[in-house]
Amino acid sequence: MSSSEFYEIEDRQAYLARMREMLDVRMADHRKRRTHSLGVARTAASLAETYGVDPFLAEAAGLVHDWDKVLDEAELLARAAQYGIEVAGSPANSVALLHGPVAAIELPQLFGELPPCVFQAIARHTVGAEDMTDLDMVVFVADAIEPMRKGAYAERLRAQVGKLDLAHLFFECFAGGLVYVIDTRRYLYPTAITIYNHYALELAR
Repeated sequence: MSSSEFYEIEDRQAYLARMREMLDVRMADHRKRRTHSLGVARTAASLAETYGVDPFLAEAAGLVHDWDKVLDEAELLARAAQYGIEVAGSPANSVALLHGPVAAIELPQLFGELPPCVFQAIARHTVGAEDMTDLDMVVFVADAIEPMRKGAYAERLRAQVGKLDLAHLFFECFAGGLVYVIDTRRYLYPTAITIYNHYALELAR
């Protein structure tokens, strides 16, 4: 899907303001998560401007990318099962990644004026995919480099914005995430290696 697909929203700033108001309610008891979401939205809009992606769609996706991060693990697992979300490997081991796909199914009920590419980007911001669109990549990277993210990994990626093309920036972000997961001995989602190999070969050409 292209991030330039057709949609009709006349007053985009008013629409984003309504989304922020709804986010405030959703994250009322999760202030740090709200601040993170606002940071991702601003960063996604900036990246979109840099890489020729629709900044409104990028900001909208960033605002609500963690919409269901407020749910507890049992609820996330229950909703994923209810919606028939396909999970590679053990759902229990992947619960931290489910908030994106679950939200992507639920959010069109609240923000139906947005095109499907926004919800795809939200679904993919946790694990990626082999066929990431530009909007998918923008949201994925924005989640890693928004201002609250500290450390050498985030700083290195920020320094590469505008110097690398978007596909290479995404790959640097994705590969760095894999290194972190392995270094911290965390569960590696089964599709991660397939996605990594796809982009390693594709970008090597």
